[in-house]
Amino acid sequence: MERSTTTCPCAADMPGAEDMPVPGFRNDRRWGFSSERLGVTFHGNTLTHVDSPCHIFWDGTMYNGRSHSLVDAATGSAWAAVTAAANGIITRGVLLDIARVRDVPWLEPGQGVFPDDLEEAERRQGVRVRSGDAVLLRTGYGRVRHEAGDAGGFTQAGWHASCLPWLHEREVALIGADTPQDVQPSGYEDVLMPVHAVSLVAMGLWMLDNCDLEACATTAAELGQWDFHLAVAPVRFAGTSGSPVNPIATF
Repeated sequence: MERSTTTCPCAADMPGAEDMPVPGFRNDRRWGFSSERLGVTFHGNTLTHVDSPCHIFWDGTMYNGRSHSLVDAATGSAWAAVTAAANGIITRGVLLDIARVRDVPWLEPGQGVFPDDLEEAERRQGVRVRSGDAVLLRTGYGRVRHEAGDAGGFTQAGWHASCLPWLHEREVALIGADTPQDVQPSGYEDVLMPVHAVSLVAMGLWMLDNCDLEACATTAAELGQWDFHLAVAPVRFAGTSGSPVNPIATF
């Protein structure tokens, strides 16, 4: 995140204070302030963020066949922007802890998660994914981040594309992971990010990238409860393809 902080010890010393209509700016020698201008590139492999459907194009189209031309450099997207979720995403969340199911501290980079893993996690955890749920996938990468710092490179664990029909059949509303979702390499030489492409363009399936699921997984294991109330509140950035978020799981 790019940060520019301005500190003004005395408001009266602020440039242009003499022209302010508020007398306090012109006269008060004790009151001061600080303020910031922040710039953030939230898409990528680091920040926790939500992807709205206009984030990905396939053959020049977005979800429901809308043209990429609906996204304008000056005004943003006129279709399926993050403001479609301006009132928040509130639903039942289900954590599927694949690292725990495989009895490893974390999945190694490049290891994919398959439908059999999802169903084994359901069986062991005593939970079932239902229509409208948000499914959060723990590979254990959050533990790697906490213990060893950020790992570089594009290779990562995550959803394998074969999970997409399973997610569609269960009518899942949102998916998340502690990585940027797609296992890399994806296993498809000509498709860089099939989970992103199919989820956002073909299914209208919203995505939560780069979640820190460690506290959630610890609480779920302690309680023996793997579902919870999930709240995701995007910032209402007009026309954008997503937003940084701080998802909250309440047990």
